[in-house]
Amino acid sequence: MAGRYDSNPFDEEEEEVNPFAAKTSAQSNYVGGAFYMPSERVPPASNSSLYPLPPEPADLYSNRDATFDVPLDDSKDLKKLDRELQAKENELKKREQNLKRREDAAAQAGILISEKNWPPFFPIIHHDISNDIPIHLQRMQYLAFASFLGMVGCLFWNIIAVTTGWIKGEGVTIWFLALIYFIIGTPGAYVLWYRPLYNAMRTDSALKFGWFFFIYLIHIGFSIFAAVAPPVFFKGKSLAGILPAVDLIGQQVLVGIFYFIGFGFFCLESVLSIWVIQQVYMYFRGSGQAAEMRQQAGRRAGSA
Repeated sequence: MAGRYDSNPFDEEEEEVNPFAAKTSAQSNYVGGAFYMPSERVPPASNSSLYPLPPEPADLYSNRDATFDVPLDDSKDLKKLDRELQAKENELKKREQNLKRREDAAAQAGILISEKNWPPFFPIIHHDISNDIPIHLQRMQYLAFASFLGMVGCLFWNIIAVTTGWIKGEGVTIWFLALIYFIIGTPGAYVLWYRPLYNAMRTDSALKFGWFFFIYLIHIGFSIFAAVAPPVFFKGKSLAGILPAVDLIGQQVLVGIFYFIGFGFFCLESVLSIWVIQQVYMYFRGSGQAAEMRQQAGRRAGSA
């Protein structure tokens, strides 16, 4: 009877020994990256999304002194490349020397090499008062430049005023004439009197000053004539002066107002131009250029 409840000493499957029981117990106390004592209550992890990291290769960080073979060009290719670079460098040096000799020769001959930089959006001329003109003459040059831009503005507004007159029935001929004034007057003013004054200030040339005075007097005469706009020399109402403005204000008020604005612009241009020629002439007399110009004229008359 007693042997019925006794354990069988030969039964090996009676007691199972789990060698990982201790580890499993330890793992049960490790939850969420921290250890908990058995007395602590650990909330059960319902849906854990943590997975073990894959094992890293054993030689990932061990082979630090490994070398890599980088293919290099042959020594012949390197020498060839070096010769080509040396030839290009010598060619650039020769070009720089030739350019410097040309610049020196041009400077000795009095030829000024200028880079086109104005207007900034489409450079067609060289204009750099701050670097080309002596500092004591820059104010006069800026005034002359304002006079040049003023004439351009007057001729442009003249097109607008005459366009309104053409629309109101004054005829298309006056519009074509106003357009011709602008197309010829803008480059003409630059070439005939502004650029000579610029070069005269830059090189201190008495002859260039003399040419400027002659042409600029014609410019002043045209400005005064355009401000009045008498019906002579120019067709009808192709210039926005005071006489056409008075004639049109009673017929077409809007056209008359545009002509009166043009009259004001031509008046301002005339006053500014008179001031410019006065300032330039005072400098011309005070710097001794007038005496030099008279001497040059006397020598030419004697040689003739």
